[in-house]
Amino acid sequence: MPRLRFKRYLLTGLLTFLPLWVTWLVFKFVLGLLAGIGAPLVAALLNGLALVAPHTAESLKVEWLVFILALLITLVALYLLGFVANRVIGQRFLNAFDALLARIPLVQTIYGGTKKLMAVLQNKPSGVQRVVLVEFPRRGMKVVGFVTRVMIEEGSGREMAAVFIPTTPNPTGGYLEVVPLDELTPTDWTMDQAMAFIISGGAVAPDTLPASHRLPAENP
Repeated sequence: MPRLRFKRYLLTGLLTFLPLWVTWLVFKFVLGLLAGIGAPLVAALLNGLALVAPHTAESLKVEWLVFILALLITLVALYLLGFVANRVIGQRFLNAFDALLARIPLVQTIYGGTKKLMAVLQNKPSGVQRVVLVEFPRRGMKVVGFVTRVMIEEGSGREMAAVFIPTTPNPTGGYLEVVPLDELTPTDWTMDQAMAFIISGGAVAPDTLPASHRLPAENP
């Protein structure tokens, strides 16, 4: 009995800890990216402060303090960027910035592609459900995917959907599949529901899954 009780308590503790651990990993990854953006500015500020008050600058060079300062600077900068982008002057500036980057081939490929992906994920494509189920990696197994656009296949005229399949529990990576439109299973899930399903490893999900019927192909 004591041995069984020990195993049960150990398993219960593990199941209690895992959601916290996964949440921490995701937040650590995102916060680390944000702090990494502001870290060079914090380092420059501390180096400048060292010229005036070397002792104060040295006392501020603590890893956790630098991390928090860098994170706060990045969040404030993102807020100000969003504030400016919603103004007419800010939109003109961003359009001019986009036009400048369009002249740099490699930069435009990365920047333009990422910007289009963000815009696509925010807006539902016409005539196609955003969140779908895809048979991957083999027939009979399904994963959640996001339709990013629909294309026409030359010769056959079939409608093909570009589907981004994020990984679990970190959805920042994934796969890109080009799938015939009539082989996708549409869902009524929102983006938030789909992301919760992916990040939680399927623990947070609706009680039912849509049947494996096909999306009707649209007339070109």
